[in-house]
Amino acid sequence: MLLAEANIARAKHPLDDPAMAGFVDRLEAVNAVAERAPGFVWRFQGADLAALGRRLFGNPRIIFNMSVWQTPADLEHYVWNTVHKQVYRRKTEWFDAIASHHFVMWWVEDGYRPSPIEARERLDHLDRHGNTDHAFDWAHLPHVKLWQSQRCA
Repeated sequence: MLLAEANIARAKHPLDDPAMAGFVDRLEAVNAVAERAPGFVWRFQGADLAALGRRLFGNPRIIFNMSVWQTPADLEHYVWNTVHKQVYRRKTEWFDAIASHHFVMWWVEDGYRPSPIEARERLDHLDRHGNTDHAFDWAHLPHVKLWQSQRCA
């Protein structure tokens, strides 16, 4: 089994607004680091983010990301020990808080590629039921702990 993850963020401005340049200018580098990271399997790409945000969440400012990893430890290392952490620490500059869950993980079979619609359903499930084997956050994985020191939910 592999670990799928999806996360969303609500941009304070359209992505082409100069106020978002600090985020947009780092996206390519952050994604490149992910793709070279140990345990990386796949990431969703190729969609118009505004159109996808509008279709999935009714808001063109919702930014969507999804990837698949070999293990939770691989994902944890990428999130908290690479350039991703630097961008994450600045999230309040570019993104508004979201009242619902903005991050979800779930197990997938080798070779399976989840869809954005499935990711939305997993986020909704986590909101409705909390951590289950169907949809969960870092707290459901007792052997990964870096998220606790990063003030991440």
